[in-house]
Amino acid sequence: MSGFKLLDDSSPRGAPDAGSRSKPSDQPLGLTVHDLPTPSQAMHGAALRPGPGRWKMMLVLLVCAAPVVASYLTFYVIKPESRQNFGELIEPQSPLPDVNGTTPAGEVVKLRSLKDQWLLISVAGGACEVACRDRLYMQRQLREGLGREKDRLDWVWLVSDDAPIDPSLLSGLSTATVLRVPAADLTNWLQPAKGQQLADHLYMVDPWGNWMMRFPANLDLAKAPKAKRDVERLLRASNSWDKPGREGSE
Repeated sequence: MSGFKLLDDSSPRGAPDAGSRSKPSDQPLGLTVHDLPTPSQAMHGAALRPGPGRWKMMLVLLVCAAPVVASYLTFYVIKPESRQNFGELIEPQSPLPDVNGTTPAGEVVKLRSLKDQWLLISVAGGACEVACRDRLYMQRQLREGLGREKDRLDWVWLVSDDAPIDPSLLSGLSTATVLRVPAADLTNWLQPAKGQQLADHLYMVDPWGNWMMRFPANLDLAKAPKAKRDVERLLRASNSWDKPGREGSE
């Protein structure tokens, strides 16, 4: 074996060789025995030396965790868009009532036939004073500002009394839906904010026919961009299932 001097069988046992005293290298080598590592220690040491496979595993775990981290940052740091609505979300939502309206030409139309489109609604009497005309203008501008998405939104004026409508006003409402609906039916469906009148707001109705948002009273041009952002968010959120036009209409 390495480290031991083989003895010649012809030499007397225990008798040292004459030249061995001057050759330290002929002395038996001392062996130092070290404790072998336990299996757990061996595994721990391997774990501290990340190889290609371990890096790949860490990368996979990071990719899997990314959505969770992103949602956490969005909710607690960035905050979701739903917390930044300009309009007030309505809970519970209120569906279109099963009532009839009448067009300026005298045609009877079911209010529920307006569903399958996003609706931006205003309410006012037929006389339509300055504030009413301003809201109608705001409705048209909000819709036109949507660009190619505008066909997914109808702007609607619900006339709440029997007062005649100025013919010159109707000429500017060619792209709007105008229906005369009894005031009692409207107040059973739409509700103003506390201290406001029904005619003070604009109302959003989703394609299922549910009233789901109310914009602040007396919306003006300075605040109109905030309302437009809300409308754009609603259209984006429903983009995968909501298309322009109503069922069966081309």
